Amino acid sequence: MGSEWEILQLKDAGVTLIDCVHKTPPDAGKGVPYIAIPQMKEGRIDFSANPRLINNEHYIEWTKKAKPQHNDIILSRRCNPGETAYVPPEVEFVLGQNLVLLRSDGSKVQPSFLRWLLSGPDWWEQVGKFLNAGAVFDSLKCAEIPKFELPIPPLPEQKAIAHVLGSLDDRIELNRRMDETLEAMAQALFKSWFVDFDPVIDNALAGGKEIPEELSEKAQVRAALGDKRRPLPEEIRTLFPDEFTYSCEMGWIPKGWQLKTVSAFAEKLSKGTTPRKADIANAQDAPDVPFLKVKNIDEKGIIKIETIELIPRSVHEGSLKRSMLKEGDILFSIAGTIGRTTIVPIELHDANANQALAFVRPRKKNKTYFLLQLLRSESIQNLVSSRIVQAVQANVSLTELGSLPVLDSGEPLINFYHEHIVGVYKKIFHVRTGSAHLIKLRDTLLPKLLSGEIRIPDAEKMVKELAL
Repeated sequence: MGSEWEILQLKDAGVTLIDCVHKTPPDAGKGVPYIAIPQMKEGRIDFSANPRLINNEHYIEWTKKAKPQHNDIILSRRCNPGETAYVPPEVEFVLGQNLVLLRSDGSKVQPSFLRWLLSGPDWWEQVGKFLNAGAVFDSLKCAEIPKFELPIPPLPEQKAIAHVLGSLDDRIELNRRMDETLEAMAQALFKSWFVDFDPVIDNALAGGKEIPEELSEKAQVRAALGDKRRPLPEEIRTLFPDEFTYSCEMGWIPKGWQLKTVSAFAEKLSKGTTPRKADIANAQDAPDVPFLKVKNIDEKGIIKIETIELIPRSVHEGSLKRSMLKEGDILFSIAGTIGRTTIVPIELHDANANQALAFVRPRKKNKTYFLLQLLRSESIQNLVSSRIVQAVQANVSLTELGSLPVLDSGEPLINFYHEHIVGVYKKIFHVRTGSAHLIKLRDTLLPKLLSGEIRIPDAEKMVKELAL
C-alpha cells in the first residue's frame, strides 16, 4: 500500500531538471512552435493555442540547453507554479521562459508514470511547501524542485498505474479530437452559407447574374473550383437567392434577406446573478444546483462540468430565480474574459449562472444552432470586442449584445440548417458527456492509485464498467 512505498526526493529517484533559455526568440511566422505557459492546458500541450513560431537558427540555439523528449514533463515555475504538461511522442518544439523539463532515467520512476506522479496530491503538497511568494508572481526555484519528496511505488505498480490512467487519457484525447472535428464541420457550414454566401454566389454564376465588385474575388475563387465546386441538391440550392442587394449596415447581402438583431430572435435575453454570501450561509439545504462561471467554459466553448460549483436549491429558486437556465440557452461571457460562447446541455438544464454570463433563449428551437454559430463567428466576436467598456472589469452590456446584427435568411433556410446540423450537435453532446465521465473517473482514480488506496484490478474493473 501507499504507506509502504519508498519516499524519495526527485533527484534521488533519477528525475533530472533541465532548465530553459531565459529569453524569448522573435516570431518568425513559420517554423517550430515555441511553447510557453499559455499553451499548457490540463496536463497537455495545446499546439492550437497560437504559439509563436521560430526559425531553424533559433531552434538550434534553444534546444542546446533543453530539447523536449517523449515522456518529459514540462513544469511551470511562475504564473501557475506547479502546473505540468506531458510531452507526447513525435512532436518538435522549444521551451518558453519560466518553464523547465523534468526527465526520468527510468531507474526508480517509469518515464510513462512521471506525468501522473507530478499530478497527485503529494505533488501539490510539495509545491505549496516550496512555493516562494513574490510581489507579482509566486514561483518555484530550480534548485529546490529536485528536493521534492514523493512516495514512489514499485516499478511494476507504476507501469500498471500509467497504463490505467493513460488509457483513460487516450480516450479523453480521442473524444477531444472528435469534438473539434464535429465543431469544425458545423462552423464551416455556417460560414459558407451565412457569412461567405457561397450558395448565393454559385447561383449567381450559374444564372449569369451580375456580382458586386466587392464580391468579385470570392466569385473568382468559386468559379475557379470548376467541377470541384460541389453544387447543393436542388431542394437546398433553391432556398438561396441568385442576387445581392446593398445594405448600409452590412454591405452586399443576399437579396431578400433581412437585417435584424439578436434580440429579435430571443424569447429571453438576460444574465446571471451572483448570490449574496448571507443567502448561501443561511441556506438550510445542501448545495446541489450547478452554478456556472466563465472559468467553467473554455475558449472552444466546452463546459468543464467537473469544475462547476454547486449552490443550494433554495437560493437557486429564490434570489437567483431570474437566471435559471434551460437546455438550449446560449451562454455568452460579457465580463472579464469576453466572448466565450456555448450552449446549455441537457445535463445543465435548471442550472444557474453568475453575472459575467449572459444567456440568450431563442424564440424557436430551430434558431438555436444558428444563433450559437453567429455569436461564435469572427465578425460578431470582432464587433463585440469593439464595444467592450473598460471599467474595473472589462464588460459588454446586455443592450449591446441584444443589438448585434443578424441576417435573417428566412424560416425555410434556417429550418433546413437546423435539421442538417442538429445531428452533428447530438454527437457533440454525446462526446462531451462521455468525456466528462472519463475525466471524473481519471481524476478520482489518480490520487487513490498513487496512494495505494485502490489497487489495479479494482481500477481496471471501474474502467471496464464505464466502457459498457
